[in-house]
Amino acid sequence: MEYNKVLSYIKDVLTNMPADWLNLTTHRLDIYEEKFAKTQFLEQFEVLFDNNNAESSALSELPTAFDYIRLGHPLSSVLEWVVSCLNNIKPENVISFSSKVAPVLAVLRKNLVDDNNTLIAYTGGLPASFDADILRNIYGYRFELKKVDSIEELTGFNGSTILLSQQDDICSFDLSQANVAGVDFFINTQPQLGSIVLVNGEENGAYVSEIQHVRRRETIAMTPANTLAALNHLVDNTPVDHSGIDADTHKTIVLEAIKEITGTNIKALVGSSGLSVQYAIVMGLVHDAMEKHQGKAIRIVVPPNCYGGTNDQARRVAACSDNIQVVDLPVDGGQDMVQSIDTVLSKIADEDAVPYIIAEIPTNPRVEVPDLIKLKDVLSKERKTQQGTTAIDPVFILDQTFCPNVHFLGENDILSSVRTIAYVSGSKFPSGGKCTAGFCVANKKAESLMEKIDLHLRLCDNEATDLQVEILAAQLPSMNQRIDDAYKNTREFVNFIHDNLPGAKINFVSEELANQGFTPSVFSLDLPTKGDTAEEKEAYKRALNLKLINLMIQKIPDESKFCVSYGQLKGCYWTIPATSTQGTTKEGDKDYIVRVALSAKLDLKRHKQVFSEFVSSI
Repeated sequence: MEYNKVLSYIKDVLTNMPADWLNLTTHRLDIYEEKFAKTQFLEQFEVLFDNNNAESSALSELPTAFDYIRLGHPLSSVLEWVVSCLNNIKPENVISFSSKVAPVLAVLRKNLVDDNNTLIAYTGGLPASFDADILRNIYGYRFELKKVDSIEELTGFNGSTILLSQQDDICSFDLSQANVAGVDFFINTQPQLGSIVLVNGEENGAYVSEIQHVRRRETIAMTPANTLAALNHLVDNTPVDHSGIDADTHKTIVLEAIKEITGTNIKALVGSSGLSVQYAIVMGLVHDAMEKHQGKAIRIVVPPNCYGGTNDQARRVAACSDNIQVVDLPVDGGQDMVQSIDTVLSKIADEDAVPYIIAEIPTNPRVEVPDLIKLKDVLSKERKTQQGTTAIDPVFILDQTFCPNVHFLGENDILSSVRTIAYVSGSKFPSGGKCTAGFCVANKKAESLMEKIDLHLRLCDNEATDLQVEILAAQLPSMNQRIDDAYKNTREFVNFIHDNLPGAKINFVSEELANQGFTPSVFSLDLPTKGDTAEEKEAYKRALNLKLINLMIQKIPDESKFCVSYGQLKGCYWTIPATSTQGTTKEGDKDYIVRVALSAKLDLKRHKQVFSEFVSSI
């Protein structure tokens, strides 16, 4: 493909691209099919390229690429396509990361599972956060390190060879040298942008999906802003310059806002996404357990129907160590979280294992809140091992994305006596959907664990970017007010649905819970169904789900979106958890119901009118 033609076209694309490509974390799911995400986007993008069509209207109609920013987005897909064109390889063999370390970890993880050797060759120096000892001793990765001056030094290694290079032009790969076959993975890093990995050779094709999945579950793709900077540097040689961002001031604002919001004075950690933070929490706690409880088994306790990223990530961590197992925690749809925790912790105590519990409050998607007094008591209860010794007390890892304004961790708050770490996905209320950066905080009892969590956040190079922190600094101060306003809209809509479709089961917090501070702006809807058999009833309900969602989008296209997000600055978001947030959850644990999320700014009257039309049609 002609080099100048590609760059000229990309220059036009960057001039005309939709604003959402740069400014939102989620895009239209009505033109998004997960299993075809990148291929579908690029297939239609290439048609536009062949026709030299870079019109804004045409770009806006491209199918959504990937999801959120973790697995990728339109701009990262364009960047990877350009690099693939310039190097005459498949687009899927080029994968960008916000982290400079994560692509290395992705290869190491697959080779650990497959029992393959890895050579990490590097020019200049390794990324500052790279810690070989921790990667070997805590993550269990096996690898050799070799500093090289040229590619000619890389021959004859029995396993995978990574060539890690730091350079200003992150898009520049030299595949012309005769012995390039000696390198399996070229990874270019740039201090301000992140990294791009190029998977070399057909024999390494099996690594592509594994590298992408690490990006999806433990880190994020190169951010839209940084991807745009990389593309501008490529087409115009525009310098990469973030000097206009006052990172220190913004971080101070963010940390102070988090203290006020959470009610704890323990310094928060801010990562590139909620899952980046969660991964640092889990690996930090694994590290702590391996030091303080040597040889003891580690149990990660997770609800089987919780958000798919949480569930999948925990199982991926466990897959890397014979000493770690995932234990299911039924918490939703008639299951009592407190009783389930008591049962699970008693079993783990019998094993004399180390218990780490991950749970959402309110739960997702049923929006249930356990009895918090009983929850505190069951987490605080002293248990004995089979040998009669005191069992290790649990660490409660609380995902409070739905209600980040509720105080759990302060000196006099409900979980102050239990080792607790709380975290929040930043793509929701903290940023209003403008970036993915998330944060975590601890109570006084868990403060000592934050050092290890911070270490692993930095080791994986998963800290929030300066621009992400700037966005949080602008959005966090107004978050609690937006939560309050969005809740009022949601309560009014829920009451309307209750009155106009009494046959539907609505999962939402009670007025009593709302008075205690639980004011989510998301609810789930189990629509009434009909049929002679269970199969017929389920099929009818699933079709009705889509009928409702499609009607809302069709009638209110400027506000109603088929989207998994929550906490956005405006609009209303509709999804079916079983086919979105529970994508990797076991089929039997999936929820084929409608999940609805309202913002503080939307035309509620119009949404009521359209819902009434839906009721009249069934």
